[in-house]
Amino acid sequence: MVATANIQYAWTLFVPEIQETFGWERASIQIAFTIFVLVQTWLAPIEGYFIDKFGPRVMVAFGAIMIGSAWVINSGATTLPGFYLGAAVGGIGVGCIYATCINNALKWFPDRRGLAVGLTAGGYGAGSAATILPIAAMIDSAGFQETFFFFGLLQGGLAFLAAWFLRGPQAGEVKASNKLNQSRRDYTLKEALNTKLFWLMILMFTCVVTGGMMAVAQLGVIAVDLGVKEFEVNLYFFTMAALPLALMLDRVMNGISRPLFGYVSDHIGREKTMVIAFTLEGFGIVALGYFGHNPWAFLILSGVVFLAWGEVYSLFSALAGDAFGTKHIGKIYGVLYTAKGIGALFVPLGNILMEATGTWSTVLYTVAGMDLFAAFLALAVLPKVLSAHVAKSTVAPPPDAMEQKGAASAHA
Repeated sequence: MVATANIQYAWTLFVPEIQETFGWERASIQIAFTIFVLVQTWLAPIEGYFIDKFGPRVMVAFGAIMIGSAWVINSGATTLPGFYLGAAVGGIGVGCIYATCINNALKWFPDRRGLAVGLTAGGYGAGSAATILPIAAMIDSAGFQETFFFFGLLQGGLAFLAAWFLRGPQAGEVKASNKLNQSRRDYTLKEALNTKLFWLMILMFTCVVTGGMMAVAQLGVIAVDLGVKEFEVNLYFFTMAALPLALMLDRVMNGISRPLFGYVSDHIGREKTMVIAFTLEGFGIVALGYFGHNPWAFLILSGVVFLAWGEVYSLFSALAGDAFGTKHIGKIYGVLYTAKGIGALFVPLGNILMEATGTWSTVLYTVAGMDLFAAFLALAVLPKVLSAHVAKSTVAPPPDAMEQKGAASAHA
């Protein structure tokens, strides 16, 4: 997971160099990033099928080859379609590794799924921290093409080696938790899609992830609208503009959020943790819109929003494992994860709403409303639906007519 992080988080370092070298518009270059996100997200159900079929070693090894190839392609690209191809290949690779590692964590740690998934996802969220400076230094000294090539081989090679140390648990090697509401049987994807719980989860996931992505994607423009972008924040030992400092907080808080809320959910339940996190994010965004003109308030409140948003990737995956079992969790969570892709499609609506109203405050209040609606569902609806689902899942499915007939013949 750490080896894949730069595919997403270090891309911003290469964009100015690509623009300077080829003279393309930045918006055209950034289409590559959009392609990466869409491929990583929308192929998740297909990747989930292969995860369940081939297991973690093969999938992570294949993903490693793809992430290495993606940056090698970028190193030799001289046209925009070349970078778009690299982005698509990288999206496939990151999707394979990310989904496989999350699913494997779900299978191994039934009593601590929230923490296990949170730490695993945190590896992706914070994985670029150690390599951002070396990558930036190599771009300055050797150029972005050589940097793409060297780090592509390095990252792909490390992930490929790590793949062969992975395995899924054998039948009977782990047992369901007695502390949390967990299904006692494994659902197929078709069975999961026929439950009320699945569609409630995808609705909540879409609301929260859309709101968070809207706020995060537009943070720079929001800072300009609130008049705090260039304000110098003096922290005694260093001084930095409010916006870059807020963006640094994004990574730190995202890294903390996933294992923190995952750990809490292992002890008080996923539903209660969702209520706390979604409410905190909703009110944090409202406060950001209201008090964000103050640079210190902007900094603190943006940190609160990032802290409360990053947990969605640990809570929903852990809840999916609890509710539907882990035998087919690759396919089931793959479909659930498309909520991120749905959210990405809604993000441009933030610009439309801002242009219609003339202020980003309207966007922030709308986003906060989505978070608070999800919190209401987690408080009032999810516990009842989840309890009914788990109660039903503890009862063995009835035998079909052929089995009944066979049993009757054997008895006679």
